[in-house]
Amino acid sequence: MKNGIHPEYAPVVFRDRAAGSAFLTRSTITASDKLGDRTIEWSDGNTYPVFDVEISDASHPFYTGQQRVLDTEGRVEAFRRRYGG
Repeated sequence: MKNGIHPEYAPVVFRDRAAGSAFLTRSTITASDKLGDRTIEWSDGNTYPVFDVEISDASHPFYTGQQRVLDTEGRVEAFRRRYGG
């Protein structure tokens, strides 16, 4: 690997505000990428930068089992009734 061309790979906490959950992982996201000065103290006693996300597996309908199935057949039939054929 070439030195000096790769982004820093460091621990970051991603927090899902909608579900109230968070997880610690490593990422190349940096302070200039919306982290700002926000930090959080993790359960291991260390302080990490935190990045807020709008949706994660803890709040996404597919993973939580709250997914709704669209009535696609009913929509096709309504289209055929309206426009013929």
